[in-house]
Amino acid sequence: MLDFAIFAVTFVIILVGAVLYLYPSSRRASGIPGLNPTDEKDGNLQDIVSRGSLHEFLVSLHQEFGSVASFWFGGRPVVSLGSVHQLRQHINPNHTTDSFETMLKSLLGYQSGMGGGASETIVRKKVYESAINSTLKNNLPHLLKLVEELVGKWKSFPESQHIPLGAHLLGLSMKTVTQLALGERFKDDADVISFRKNHDVIWSEIGKGYLDGSLEKSSSRKGHYEKALSEMESVLLSVAKERKAQRKQTVFVDALLQSTLTERQIMEDCMVFTLAGCVIAANLCIWALHFLSTSEEVQDKLYKELEQVLGSDPVTLDKIPQLKYCQQVLNETVRTAKLTPVAARLQEVEGKVDQHVIPKESLVIYALGVVLQDSDTWSIPYRFDPDRFEEDSAKKSFCLLGFSGNQTCPELRFAYTVATVLLSTLVRQLKLHPLKGQVMEVRSELVSTPKDETWVTVSRRN
Repeated sequence: MLDFAIFAVTFVIILVGAVLYLYPSSRRASGIPGLNPTDEKDGNLQDIVSRGSLHEFLVSLHQEFGSVASFWFGGRPVVSLGSVHQLRQHINPNHTTDSFETMLKSLLGYQSGMGGGASETIVRKKVYESAINSTLKNNLPHLLKLVEELVGKWKSFPESQHIPLGAHLLGLSMKTVTQLALGERFKDDADVISFRKNHDVIWSEIGKGYLDGSLEKSSSRKGHYEKALSEMESVLLSVAKERKAQRKQTVFVDALLQSTLTERQIMEDCMVFTLAGCVIAANLCIWALHFLSTSEEVQDKLYKELEQVLGSDPVTLDKIPQLKYCQQVLNETVRTAKLTPVAARLQEVEGKVDQHVIPKESLVIYALGVVLQDSDTWSIPYRFDPDRFEEDSAKKSFCLLGFSGNQTCPELRFAYTVATVLLSTLVRQLKLHPLKGQVMEVRSELVSTPKDETWVTVSRRN
């Protein structure tokens, strides 16, 4: 697995820092209950570090102060919302930007398209989302082929063999994202491996020096990171030039080339999609197979739906909406694993939640990991139970949190398609079994990741 957080502070904290860096916040006291800064310069940073992650810090913060609470990042106040009721009240007009994209681009040093006004941002967002949709439409057979190769490999294993989900599914995700985003240049495994090496370095270092300046203090580390970033950017630029000359229109970069985006903007969007798309898709698939391996009942119910809807045919885009239970399984995977435990929005105008006034230019944290485990919203919240999403209330809450509907981030929608193809292929041929004695621990980062490698065994379906 990728090492998403070499530094002791969770990667999600970088989101807070990045947004605050981009948008200077009001220094007015909000009057919202919460922690006083433990350090004049760092605010509550050491408290977050001590908890091990921003998610764990927010869990304890809301336990102590309620569903609307505040803390300090540096010398600036941050408001955190920890229930569906408060999130429903929060009206934020900033619908044109994505917190993940804002964070990632700022840390990579990409500013183009972020200060060009709301209309430019909306256009660029639509181009990005349309490019992902057309990529899936044009390349579903290729995605199926990659999945079938993996399932065929698993079928060849003896039933006692332990299969490392992280290693295999990260490999699948990396192949899928590079080939669907950048084309046949990455059909050779050697090119995918080379791309992955730079991908690993960037995820290992990005934002690391933002908090402590450690990257600047190590010339060798900084040189290694800058070399990886430069090489990855060069590859993306060269791919765009090759695809433009060939005038093909089949993969992600081709769709961007048909737009009015500049060469630099196309490279940046390719960088964001290949980085974020790979990480989110890989971890959604890892968690989904892990949870399925722990419940034979859920596997059998999913198998029956797949047989009823698909028969012996491969899944198609028009059939995916008919796989209702498969969607429930993926929704419950996202919820139980707290796949993305934190989101952040800038309060562009003064707002109000309950009796609390949220000053303009405050950073508002959506403590999604807290909300996804809230017993007032979800019955038996720590239990993996896809049947809960048969209820309209669960669907509405999930949509409100941004995990379904029109507000879902495009990378997550892409990941859902990849995971659906994987489940529809694998579950009809194999049964998953957990490794006895395995204890799952979670690293609640920007994307929740198993702390250690996750293992399963498989057996053929009769």
